Amino acid sequence: MRLTVALQETPTPSDPVAALRNEPVQARSTARLTALLDAAAAVVDEIGFERMTTAMVADRAGASIGTVYRYFPDRIAVLQALSTRNLSRVLTRVSDEILDERHSNWADSFSAAFGVFAEAYRSEPSFRGLRFGDVLDMRPAAQEQTFNSIVSNRLLDNMLLRFGFADGPEVRFTFETAVEVSDALATRAFARGLHGDQAFLDAGRDLVFGMLARHFGTAQPTT
Repeated sequence: MRLTVALQETPTPSDPVAALRNEPVQARSTARLTALLDAAAAVVDEIGFERMTTAMVADRAGASIGTVYRYFPDRIAVLQALSTRNLSRVLTRVSDEILDERHSNWADSFSAAFGVFAEAYRSEPSFRGLRFGDVLDMRPAAQEQTFNSIVSNRLLDNMLLRFGFADGPEVRFTFETAVEVSDALATRAFARGLHGDQAFLDAGRDLVFGMLARHFGTAQPTT
């Protein structure tokens, strides 16, 4: 399945679609698919992904229900595709921040990346409720790795590339644990609004710095 391959290879911005019946090959079809995903994201933001229906997506996109089913077999496939787009967009922005050479140390880099991640809850349509699709309880799982494992490996690879730290199973486990902590506290921070509870965001940042300092050395963000 296309979603499985995309996620296992780490998605890119050019590969935002999953579980499609017909993959678009023309610009018009790509634009139509984008409009359907944009419509789905708007519905998720308004009423949550649990209540979203394909009829709502069609209505919001100004399309027929047949157009939705041309690309997606059901509402879950729509949500999977939207999740994959979220993963591609947010992971790219966070990775770019880590690799930005204006950051003088790993703490600056990770602090900025954490800020980009938090901003996604505010500004990326559907992300606050759907995130990377981890909230969809699909069984059997389409891939062995969890979504946060995919994110963790990609971000750690970038961190090692940027600052030259040593790799190894222990650092990978610690980094993935840090991503899980960040995700849990960011989700709690935005559970009841787009502004976000800064106390939970600060707690997540502080906990992660403490965990990563064991491997990367003590450093404090300068910004």
